[in-house]
Amino acid sequence: MTSPIDPKELRTAFGSFMTGVTIVTTRCADGAMVGFTANSFSSVSIDPPLLLVCPGNFLSSYDTFANCTHFAVNILAEDQKDIANIFASYKGDRFVKVPHQLDPRGAPLIDGAAAQFSCTRHQALPMGDHCILIGEVTSFTHTGRAGLGYRAGKYFHIGLEGNAQQDVIERT
Repeated sequence: MTSPIDPKELRTAFGSFMTGVTIVTTRCADGAMVGFTANSFSSVSIDPPLLLVCPGNFLSSYDTFANCTHFAVNILAEDQKDIANIFASYKGDRFVKVPHQLDPRGAPLIDGAAAQFSCTRHQALPMGDHCILIGEVTSFTHTGRAGLGYRAGKYFHIGLEGNAQQDVIERT
């Protein structure tokens, strides 16, 4: 018989995988804007254009995301760590603190993001302590800016770190 998996150790192991940082947004039935910081994002398909995010059931907005008809995913640029932190921890109206626009269906798009995807809900699957929310991309923008990275509980910048590594190699 195997021993149970330690959740803290599993989280640490999962954290070994480098990911990007996104802000996922939508609107509540009353029109209030909601969003959360997520690194559980992935492209799924080009044809049809599908992506997925995984809101946790611990979010106060979990039911809103699990039942939304449309939402947006904003891939943060490498200089947007402060925005990631606002959406990860600030309990007030996050959108007052963060410049944004609305997509045609009213989902907030974060200004300056490396990429933005407006989606209609394709499917939502409750799965463990999260929901797999699959969206069909209806429109997107891509600026070409480098994205903000995340690994082992810390943000990183590939562009800046890559330049630093390159500088070291060139000096030797």
